[in-house]
Amino acid sequence: QVRLVESGGGTVEAGGSLNLTCTASGDTQYSKCIGWFRQSPGKEREGVASIYVLGTGSYYSDSVKGRFFISRDNARTTITLQMNNVKVEDSGLYYCATRPFDHVPCPQWVGRTSFPFNYRGAGTQVTVSL
Repeated sequence: QVRLVESGGGTVEAGGSLNLTCTASGDTQYSKCIGWFRQSPGKEREGVASIYVLGTGSYYSDSVKGRFFISRDNARTTITLQMNNVKVEDSGLYYCATRPFDHVPCPQWVGRTSFPFNYRGAGTQVTVSL
């Protein structure tokens, strides 16, 4: 079992910054990749960033490349999404997820994805205002 808890959401003005945190606990040693996803009403799920839990490699969707940055701590229990120069279209429910069983390579987690997760958090709401 893996438990994922997100925090850091809120309301921010367009052009501002926000840091989201995903705290992982439980059997995290089986997770090879953790990703940040977002969902808005009427829109498909979008993977915005993913990172390998071991080794190197982080990946971004085209819509956030150059503005968002994903990182993890050395204990591999906290995954942070730094959001810079946010836009109104960045609004949505952001959640982190992992898929330790039947691994999907991290690069395939960004953009429009539909594969199921093994574990995901409840999410944290981000609202970007003009």
